[in-house]
Amino acid sequence: MAETSQMLPLGTKLPPFALVDATTGRTVRDTDLVGKAAVLVSFLCNHCPYVVHVRDEYTRLERDYAARGVALVGINSNDPVAYPEDAPPQMKALAAALGWGFPFLFDETQEVARAFSAACTPEHYVFDGALRLVYRGQLDDSRPRSGGPVTGRDVRAALDAVLEGRPVAGDQRPSVGCGIKWRR
Repeated sequence: MAETSQMLPLGTKLPPFALVDATTGRTVRDTDLVGKAAVLVSFLCNHCPYVVHVRDEYTRLERDYAARGVALVGINSNDPVAYPEDAPPQMKALAAALGWGFPFLFDETQEVARAFSAACTPEHYVFDGALRLVYRGQLDDSRPRSGGPVTGRDVRAALDAVLEGRPVAGDQRPSVGCGIKWRR
């Protein structure tokens, strides 16, 4: 059954984190993002059909925005015991297959997902250069089997607004996807 995002309040400061990047083994911290023009944090996983439907867009987002000072960060908070396809080795393989160069972090304790009030995958948060939340919600309005193209329109509009010094539109729609697989 599909879940919707909880819509963390706008203006919220980037929650602190220190998580291991499944692709490199290095620890990535929130403080590593200081000085970026914008930060896109996306809660992802390997198996959710909603993520599978849009995952190529993350490759395009990285291509289009990394050189403009935007940091992309993927976080997987799913329980790898109940969902072994979401364990770090499979995360690393997926990131390599898709050509992702951004950190794909494993939230083993699920504390970071709770700090973001994350509820589903995929779920997106755009922070401005001061690391304040300016957008939260859907990537775009495409869904599996919807027939609509995956464009990243909503996230791209938020990133473009931040980069151009404009306010981000207030009409923000919750993300829809698979519920985060919480540990029991």
